[in-house]
Amino acid sequence: MLGSSPINGFIRITDAQKTRDFYEGVLGLTFMRDNPYVLVFQGKNALIIAQKVDKFLPLQATVLGWEVEDIREAVSFLAKRGVVFQRYAGMEQDELGIWKSPDSKVAWFNDPDGNVLSILEQSNY
Repeated sequence: MLGSSPINGFIRITDAQKTRDFYEGVLGLTFMRDNPYVLVFQGKNALIIAQKVDKFLPLQATVLGWEVEDIREAVSFLAKRGVVFQRYAGMEQDELGIWKSPDSKVAWFNDPDGNVLSILEQSNY
């Protein structure tokens, strides 16, 4: 039943303006609405619902990710907009911070609240 329904992603945030500036201005998502509880952004196939909280401890694992056709182009574009890509000990990442998994390429970055986000390129290399 749910396999044919849209999926929404949820994150927690502490600063609505910084979140809007980042998700709309830097990442290029469409801002939908703001109410006392959430900010809502539209991506290609999903909504991201940013839940307003006073404080929280962000997970140290990916909470949202986007699939792109050309990860090097996407990383370069976002880096020019000020996004800093994370480097993790023990992972062989290239000069842009891209890691090759067995079947894809991945790069990670954080939003203003420390939520871990990723971009991924499916590969057949």
